[in-house]
Amino acid sequence: MSKYELIEVGQSASTSKTITEADILMYGAVSSDFNPVHFDSVYASGTMFKNRIAHGMLTAGLISAVLGTKLPGPGTVYLSQNLKFRAPVYIGDTIAAEVQVLEKIDGKNQIKLSTVCKNQNGKEVLTGEALVMLQV
Repeated sequence: MSKYELIEVGQSASTSKTITEADILMYGAVSSDFNPVHFDSVYASGTMFKNRIAHGMLTAGLISAVLGTKLPGPGTVYLSQNLKFRAPVYIGDTIAAEVQVLEKIDGKNQIKLSTVCKNQNGKEVLTGEALVMLQV
């Protein structure tokens, strides 16, 4: 049986990570996103967030980690992703990223998955859907 054939609708996988100051510094450096809401406490205190927040795409990157290492796993090709940022992620938040198989697209080796990230209080901070392909 192929890896694609072994995957079932409803199957899920997750990972979690506590967001640190270092994560924000490194993500800013890699992405060149130095928006002061991520780096300047004084600036951030005047925003709706009241404190510095993590980059949205840093949080979304946890979904990529699940897809590429757990479900479907190594060799997965990320085709598309839609995202809704539901709540801010702060330094010190522990984020759990979970994916769940919604649909298999036979003949294309493609899989549609729901994607959700929740903080340590169970609050959804990011939701969406991903489409991936398994290499043959």
